[in-house]
Amino acid sequence: MLQGPAAQCRHRALDQAATHIAPREAVAGRDAVLLAVTWDGIEDMLRLAGAPDGTLGGTPLIDPTNAVAHGVGALLLEPGESAAGRIARLAPGARVVKAFHLFPADRWTTPPEDSTSPVTVAMCGDDSAALGVVGTLVRDVGGLPATLGTLERVRQLEEVAGFVIGLAFAGVDPNSAVPVVSAATTRTGSRA
Repeated sequence: MLQGPAAQCRHRALDQAATHIAPREAVAGRDAVLLAVTWDGIEDMLRLAGAPDGTLGGTPLIDPTNAVAHGVGALLLEPGESAAGRIARLAPGARVVKAFHLFPADRWTTPPEDSTSPVTVAMCGDDSAALGVVGTLVRDVGGLPATLGTLERVRQLEEVAGFVIGLAFAGVDPNSAVPVVSAATTRTGSRA
């Protein structure tokens, strides 16, 4: 949320520069598409963008959604189902990459403090070129990309999001619930 006089000026400038175009036109010929809608709007947005007709074929489609009950973190999916998998079925030919779903949106719109270390953006996807495109975008916004694996492992990322959201809404810092394990420790064979 933008606040204060400087933010109001920025908001007015954005209003003047913004234009409205149809979703199908917005996705045409793009290097990548970020599906930045709530979970319950996924099917409608993909339909409006023409995804069932193949408009996203060959395009990296970034899935930052969290199919979880708001404030609780419980997954809204059937056992074994993943949000990214459903999106891939709804957008045939799109190169779906799960990414950007573990951090609030303002993490990417607010410049980090100089003392803040970059955050790791865990990703899953089946297409190495799409993972490369999304990895570049992650670095462009000050993050460090980390590929967990293919979409076969994506439900793990989605369950982690539910865990983080559930703790945060319960008033618990999710960082305090995860042990600090360095990459060097895991390479030497030590156990956490």
